[in-house]
Amino acid sequence: MIPVIHIDDYNYDLPDERIAKYPLPERDSSKLLRYAGGKVDEFIFKDIPGLLPEDSMMVFNETKVVPARLHFQRESGAHIEIFCLEPIDPPEYNTSFAATARCSWKCVIGNAKRWKGDVLSLSNPENDEAVAGMALKASLIDRDRQTGTVEFNWEGGFPFSRVLEICGTIPIPPYLNRDTEAIDSERYQTLYAKIRGSVAAPTAGLHFTERVLEGIKARGIELDNVCLHVGAGTFLPVKTRDVSEHPMHREPFAVSLDLLKKLRDNKENLIAVGTTSVRTLESLYYVGVSCIENGCPSDVPQWAPYEREYSYSTEEALDAIIKYLGDNGMTELKAGTRIIIVPGFKFRMVDVLVTNFHQPESTLILLISAFVGGDWRTIYDYALRNDFRFLSYGDSSLLFRRDVAIGS
Repeated sequence: MIPVIHIDDYNYDLPDERIAKYPLPERDSSKLLRYAGGKVDEFIFKDIPGLLPEDSMMVFNETKVVPARLHFQRESGAHIEIFCLEPIDPPEYNTSFAATARCSWKCVIGNAKRWKGDVLSLSNPENDEAVAGMALKASLIDRDRQTGTVEFNWEGGFPFSRVLEICGTIPIPPYLNRDTEAIDSERYQTLYAKIRGSVAAPTAGLHFTERVLEGIKARGIELDNVCLHVGAGTFLPVKTRDVSEHPMHREPFAVSLDLLKKLRDNKENLIAVGTTSVRTLESLYYVGVSCIENGCPSDVPQWAPYEREYSYSTEEALDAIIKYLGDNGMTELKAGTRIIIVPGFKFRMVDVLVTNFHQPESTLILLISAFVGGDWRTIYDYALRNDFRFLSYGDSSLLFRRDVAIGS
């Protein structure tokens, strides 16, 4: 049964001065709140290796933020901002990024009412010879309020990934209330980012340094990766009082066959770095159910975890995915998820979570509440009283589910 949840029960007062507008000079110098056994204490992020259970596996999201924000101009002088969300033609990220003359994307269109459908050129391309040489143009194919399908055409034979690198900017979150700056190109990206496709960073990973990663490995903790491309929906607040009326956006993810086998055999604690890793890992169970019942994987619907009781074990679900991939000569699961994790969710995979502090009345606050058994206010009240910095460039937390033993 879909739970009845009112989003105003997940509100808190977040003063603007508590939102971190810029990252700290060193990634691992941020504060770290630990929540375990119903109690809160605090550390510095570089302390995290010693706080993790030794018998653990840690999973990161290796998606990479693309400079997906483009600024165009009409002949009339009106400025139109185009924010690339996901590829339409070609439909796969890798093939769209490899396109050398044209491609189309679903986009958020800023100042959309001013765009009458004429072909747009980049704003001020004469300021950069490389930008001018690409002659990037945008044509509106269709529109639905603030989003639409935009076709891009350019010259020079460059792959679209290079076009974005030269012509675009990193789309930092709107709540920072500032323009993208040079520092964001480096710091709004994790050290381990590899696979292009996100329009927002998996921000829990922004705190990790090589020093921290080496310290974690020295504890005997195995590190592995999934990839979920973070969509612009991560910025969207819940605008309906009843959470059941809030639509979740689809996000594509990929998990290797090797990791699926490790997860099936894992008898240790599973630590997820970021809510995107949680959503990927917890979605696997429902993909496995689809393999059992339908013979193949399918996308995970928003309310699948709540609409019925499931009798399959986690091992059975993972085995079904592994068998499907093996039978079809595949080494990677690719699917999509709209899963929403709210109080009442049954966690089947993740035991420990590394995450930042999230916006009031957001789906991420609901996920945190579900993970800590409804005790999210204890965590956030402590953070607010003790000068923690909030949101993407803010401080971090290490959250243990109630039945998980803490580290040293």
